[in-house]
Amino acid sequence: MASKAIIIAAGMGNRMGELTDDKPKCLLPLNGKPLINIQIDCLKAAGVQDIFVIRGYQADKLKLPGVQFFMNPDYENNNILESLFYAKEEIHGDVVILYCDIIFNTSVVEKLLASKEDVSVVVDENWKANYVGRKLHPISEAESAFYDEKGFVQEIGKNVRSLKKEDAPGEFIGMLKLTARGSDLFKKSYEQSKITYADRPFQQAPSLKKAYLTDLFQEMVDNSIPVHCVKIQNGWKELDTQEDFNNAKKSFKDMIL
Repeated sequence: MASKAIIIAAGMGNRMGELTDDKPKCLLPLNGKPLINIQIDCLKAAGVQDIFVIRGYQADKLKLPGVQFFMNPDYENNNILESLFYAKEEIHGDVVILYCDIIFNTSVVEKLLASKEDVSVVVDENWKANYVGRKLHPISEAESAFYDEKGFVQEIGKNVRSLKKEDAPGEFIGMLKLTARGSDLFKKSYEQSKITYADRPFQQAPSLKKAYLTDLFQEMVDNSIPVHCVKIQNGWKELDTQEDFNNAKKSFKDMIL
């Protein structure tokens, strides 16, 4: 079981408009509690006690007791994958990694922690329901996941190469777990990618610096490193836009356990 988690919270949250003019997205409140505090409560309820946060935009506003921080000074120019590796020293042993703009049931974390695979990603098989009536974050932006009958990823990302996005059986929700071996494989894949893709596009991204986590997952799969899906049905929400945030305020009490 992973005893620590890394939350990637460096981004500017531009799609939240004026809501993030004076604070990072992860500090937006639902029922009076900041998003990141909701995440931390759920992680700790599942047994994850050591929390690390990567901050960037308005870093001085993000102060949490009992939490250790890393700084991404280049948050305006890089993306999620690059941001994560500012906390490289904590990517070892068993570790949960997640986006800062998702809320989820404790049961989602518990199911992820139960996985014995080296690299496990959470995918929602009821993902299309999350896009009904969702205008500001269209289905085209879903991080689609295709996997075989044993749950191992074949293709993953916003722009899958050979399969029809609308046929995807799942969507990556922005949460994964690495074992000690998985952490080593993950870091080695990243370091090798820095060499191989130094001056050219990386998977679906224009460069490694602009890559998503799913780009590295796909690189690992292409190099025969198994990436396993932990399948869920609902139990989480993404808060990427003002519309998402307003919808989450309406459903929050019913969703969080």
